[in-house]
Amino acid sequence: MFNGLFDLSLLEYIFLTLGLTHITIVSVTVFLHRHQAHKALTLHPVISHFFRFWLWLTTGMVTREWVAIHRKHHAKCETESDPHSPQTRGLSTVLWRGAELYKQEASNQETLERFGKGTPDDWIERKLYQPHNFLGISLLLLVELILLGPAGITVWALQMIWIPFWAAGVINGIGHFWGYRNFEIPNTSTNIVPWGILIGGEELHNNHHAFGSSAKLSNRWFEFDLGWFYIKLFAYLRLAKVLKVAPKRAFVAERPQLDLDAIKALTVNRLQLFSDYRRRVLKPVFRAEIRQADKPLRRLYRNALRLVRRDAMLLSDNDRQQLRDILDHNSALDNVYQFKLRLQKIWEQQASSHEKRLEALSQWCAQAEASGVEALQEFAAFLRRYSMTPVR
Repeated sequence: MFNGLFDLSLLEYIFLTLGLTHITIVSVTVFLHRHQAHKALTLHPVISHFFRFWLWLTTGMVTREWVAIHRKHHAKCETESDPHSPQTRGLSTVLWRGAELYKQEASNQETLERFGKGTPDDWIERKLYQPHNFLGISLLLLVELILLGPAGITVWALQMIWIPFWAAGVINGIGHFWGYRNFEIPNTSTNIVPWGILIGGEELHNNHHAFGSSAKLSNRWFEFDLGWFYIKLFAYLRLAKVLKVAPKRAFVAERPQLDLDAIKALTVNRLQLFSDYRRRVLKPVFRAEIRQADKPLRRLYRNALRLVRRDAMLLSDNDRQQLRDILDHNSALDNVYQFKLRLQKIWEQQASSHEKRLEALSQWCAQAEASGVEALQEFAAFLRRYSMTPVR
């Protein structure tokens, strides 16, 4: 019986499969996601076409289809029009039938026309990659049969399910259902784990939804984005150029009062601002009240903390009523929550000028300092330190 040109051990088969699927993961996160869908970087034509060829060979995905579906997910996130939201379709459906949802949406010409603009449209895309997308995976099967014999079928099968499971299932499913959140934005995206290794950084899904056009998905010091590592490597080799990353906060040592520089910096970094408020004010004040509360109230206060941290658009009517009932019986918790709502309102007025925001936030800081709440007083001082450029 023909066993292929290469006779490998079991361990060698495992490493080979992991290596091949890893290249596919890098192709998806760097080329399809960050380069094509969000235009966060440019790629040299050589490496860009390698990624296109590799994805045609190992997944059969059409660039325009993937990009259009992903852009629609961002535009319609958590609504009935979202192609793969576990909030509307159920976690089990997205996790185990993500590939089916992808195929269903790929057949929607309106989606492709509206959201698929700017993707490759050259001769090879029109004549080979798009109309004959299953030819690549068939060719891969033949090559792996010749090289590996019957074991090649197993390697090929794993390659075929790798992206549908990890990208279409895990990221689109668990990445909107379970994990931690750095940024409270009006969708349920989460960071599954802080180390984006297995899926090339896509594990940091909440960070991505907060800064969709950023080439770098990690945000906090302990997070690691493997896709960003490859982008930096490609940039060093002059095969890539980073166009956009999430804004990075800068601070001055101290500032006696707010000025326009601080307002501009806070506007650019408003998502980090509310993340700071959650960590520096809400969490310590709520935890202090939890420690002091009787046992029956502790669970209620913990639940209230979970609710006040969420974006208001994600709260159900029942959540709002439950939160109101708890806060009505604890003035300390209600106080810091109301300060959060007033702070949000300053930035919700999109047409507001920097001067008007300066006036409103100065008043907010004055009230925070007069509140007698140490966490609020310290946060007001912290806000004044935001700067567009750090003082060296």
